[in-house]
Amino acid sequence: MKLAYEISHLLAGVMLVVSFALLYQQRIAAVLNAFAAQSITLALAVAWAAWSEDRPDLFITATIAFLLKGIVIPVALHRTVTRLGVHREVEKVVGVGMALLVGLALCGLSQALVVKIAPVAAGLARDELALAMAIVLLGFLMMIVRRNAVTQVVGFMSMENGLILAATGAQGMPLVVEVSVAFSVLIALFVFAVFVFRIRERFDTIDIEALDRMRGDRR
Repeated sequence: MKLAYEISHLLAGVMLVVSFALLYQQRIAAVLNAFAAQSITLALAVAWAAWSEDRPDLFITATIAFLLKGIVIPVALHRTVTRLGVHREVEKVVGVGMALLVGLALCGLSQALVVKIAPVAAGLARDELALAMAIVLLGFLMMIVRRNAVTQVVGFMSMENGLILAATGAQGMPLVVEVSVAFSVLIALFVFAVFVFRIRERFDTIDIEALDRMRGDRR
């Protein structure tokens, strides 16, 4: 049992490290590769929970996470940015160093919040929940500090990875909910792709700040 928890925490820790890598990466292609690595690690974490806790339904969740978020969505986004010709560095609101420092502070905040919210939970389960919450907060931070539409979508999906990890550690949500969320993300991806193509055709940029400036100029 101790080995099962250690491996589970190791995989959750890897996901957290990759969340910091998402904040650190300077180019869109590297961001997409890091997100794929995080999603594959999530699939491994869910599959390990399914095997070690004898919860076979989670194998379906792990398969969906691996195929949809680890392969299909990153490949689709890579093709989208290739077609748009977006290969430059990612636009940032603050520097990488400041973003990483804020990320470290959010990790400490997540630990403090979990200790307050779940003081009677088992120590190992509480630590895993804290890691999952930190991943969610880092995904939200990425949406704030990045101005590019593609990286903001990646930040949103990284938040969902953290939520799935938390649900798995807390004995999970019903499988039908997980499947529904997965397909909702896929549909959102296609809507996003159409939306980005329209923005690119109309404004020749996908920088959110540039779009705000254009909107302000028309007033």
